[in-house]
Amino acid sequence: MRNGDDEMAIIVNLDVMMAKRKKGLTELAGEVDITLANLSILKNNKAKAVRFSTLESICKALDCQPGDILEYVPDEEA
Repeated sequence: MRNGDDEMAIIVNLDVMMAKRKKGLTELAGEVDITLANLSILKNNKAKAVRFSTLESICKALDCQPGDILEYVPDEEA
């Protein structure tokens, strides 16, 4: 589902959780075993998909729930 701007209605708030946990991109990438480039894409809300295994690893590393990272923002036109 996409809105008129070709943006996803799912917002990734990874940067917020990283700040709350005081973890940098490089540190988290190492803990999650994901490339820095791919984690950056996810953090900057540019990802088109995320594997559940990756989401699980991120939640474990940040001690949070998937809902702390992912947010659904409905299209205002709907």
